[in-house]
Amino acid sequence: MAHTAVIAGVGPGLGASLARRFAAEGCDVGLLARTESFVQGLAADIRTEYPGDAVAASADITDREAVADAFATVREAFGPVDVLVNHASGATWDGADVDPADFRHSLEVGPVGSLHCTQEALADMRDTEEDGPPEGTRGTVIFTGATSAVRGREGALGFSAAKFAVRGMAESLARELGPEGVHVAHVVIDGGIATPAALEAGADPDELLDPDAIADSYWHLVEQDRSSWTLELDLRPHVEEF
Repeated sequence: MAHTAVIAGVGPGLGASLARRFAAEGCDVGLLARTESFVQGLAADIRTEYPGDAVAASADITDREAVADAFATVREAFGPVDVLVNHASGATWDGADVDPADFRHSLEVGPVGSLHCTQEALADMRDTEEDGPPEGTRGTVIFTGATSAVRGREGALGFSAAKFAVRGMAESLARELGPEGVHVAHVVIDGGIATPAALEAGADPDELLDPDAIADSYWHLVEQDRSSWTLELDLRPHVEEF
């Protein structure tokens, strides 16, 4: 089955790997990010390298109207959205002395931005004339979490609060939307990711998660049979003393 997927928060690390993995499976992918130049280039690469197509949609996901415009761009190119990955996050690394404005921004990007994107995607997933409970899957919504979504981290007050909130959203939505045929899952990225920035800074790739391998796990969530949906997936690097 072909899918139209939106990835909200696409950067050169995991976001790009998710876009490429989904396009490799034949999905048409909407790339949402504030930096339009990067997603424009990624969309061009996807169109030439993979079976699926891609469109760039610049958007600040804290702005509800900007999100609506971005989804309209994706729908105009590919039709209704049936896969959403809420991947965006933004926070300063501060503890108790965090600036309240920075703390609010963490919540605006994380849970509030995810709410904007999820509500837009659900408008498509729930748009059906069928009566009664569905037999198949009407869509998939995946939230990217972190270690800080399950245990607080010193010096990361805004980030931890946002990730805890996103995890709660995922669990609540899974119970609400599952009977309607919408699969909601939360992925705990329990460790660092081998992004270009991390590798350039000298991080040991053997102690980090491979973004392409993570993307494989996200695709598995999309393809799961409804009889055995995953609510939460914990991914961590294989290191002896992790």
